Amino acid sequence: MNPTSSPTPAGRPLVAIASDRIERHGHPAHALLHGYVRAVSELSAAVPLALPAAPGTVDAASLVQGIDGIVLTGSPSNVAPGLYGADALPEGVLLDHDRDATVLPLLPQLVAAGVPVLAVCRGFQEMNVAWGGTLDAAVYGRPGRLDHREGDHDRPVQRWYDDSHDIHIAPGGMLAALVSQTRLPVNSLHHQGIERLGQGLRLEATAPDGLVEAFSVEGAPSFALAVQWHPEMRIDDCPLAQAIFKAFGNACSARRAQRLGSARPVAA
Repeated sequence: MNPTSSPTPAGRPLVAIASDRIERHGHPAHALLHGYVRAVSELSAAVPLALPAAPGTVDAASLVQGIDGIVLTGSPSNVAPGLYGADALPEGVLLDHDRDATVLPLLPQLVAAGVPVLAVCRGFQEMNVAWGGTLDAAVYGRPGRLDHREGDHDRPVQRWYDDSHDIHIAPGGMLAALVSQTRLPVNSLHHQGIERLGQGLRLEATAPDGLVEAFSVEGAPSFALAVQWHPEMRIDDCPLAQAIFKAFGNACSARRAQRLGSARPVAA
């Protein structure tokens, strides 16, 4: 071995997964669904770590030094409309101000530092807002739009994540590099959607009604992909879901090698 080279670091990449702020038996708590944990562990071959929705407890500089990737999860809650200049949402619509205040300020710094980012559903909407984009609070009520909501809640919850419509994959992008098809079915379910795509974001896929279903960050030094659908719920039977989490994991492994390798002094 060349004495000046650094060996490949042992261990799996460390991936932070965004949590929601909830209440459990009167106690403030943090929660994330197991589907993300399983996808990150089994397909991305990484160690999943919960990122609390607690403003002031985490900072970008420490995360850049300590993690190899971040997953922004879907959630029943919505991004607060004041963050993108929209009117208040109807009473009863679930918000998560703690998650907004934790996640949104981190994103541009993490992407610029080369931390791989995979954003799903709410996370997709968070990234759009973080890059100055806006959201439509009620896509289902717009003329010419599909009803992208989850449908009958009496169905078993697993059926909520059946494929709901096709997406058209834009040529030359990150998704196009992962699959050979230009049109694929996805399990997209959401009330809100993108109204205006943020500055510096590249369109990766659209729904049949033209709604943005995926984007990447132009010029990002590493993996930075956001999807409106739920690949974490279909890792056993969906090649696209598998390809996304494997590509994310490869980027996290490369990030870990770079992060730990650069932290070691070069032997004399």
